[in-house]
Amino acid sequence: MTQAPTLPPSDRREPGEVFPAGFTLFADMLLVGLLTSLACLPVVTAPAAFAAASATLRRAADAGAPVGAGGYLADLRAHLTPGSLSGGLAVPLLAGVLLVDSALIRASLPGAALMAPALLLLTLGLAVVALRTTALPAPHRLSLREGFRRSVARPRGTLLLAAALVPAALVAWSIPVLVPLLPGPLAFAATVVDLRDTPEGATD
Repeated sequence: MTQAPTLPPSDRREPGEVFPAGFTLFADMLLVGLLTSLACLPVVTAPAAFAAASATLRRAADAGAPVGAGGYLADLRAHLTPGSLSGGLAVPLLAGVLLVDSALIRASLPGAALMAPALLLLTLGLAVVALRTTALPAPHRLSLREGFRRSVARPRGTLLLAAALVPAALVAWSIPVLVPLLPGPLAFAATVVDLRDTPEGATD
């Protein structure tokens, strides 16, 4: 009697499960990305939205908890504090400064050749620190000082986050329709880097 072939672990499904286990991570990032994009619409809620995404993905990694809208909304409410909302005010202010600076650079003023790459590096550095900050667990939740400290103290993880931000920016510029999906992979990258930099697994 011929036995049925055994499926590889990545192709096995639980009863009632639609997607194979290997697809779960991808589906979780898509869901978290869409929820984070919606939560970012008021702009000032962006820090809390990314922090909630990181907390949701961290819980899924640590305890195997399923990723769902209910869990994300609970994390979002926990991160919607006066401090996170005041930090969200910096988002439109920074965007305005960058727009003014880029307009001055395009005006062919003296020193524009040096200011253009400096502005890009500054923007990338601020984005990395912001992602580091939103991925912090308690008791450092949304601590900009701790996010900056980890960015400096763990350069390897910082470079990994920068490497994730560059293609994300290129995708946003070339295919704007995919922008709502980008927060998921970025939050996942920030969470993985922070987990990697814990005392148990830090190697930098």
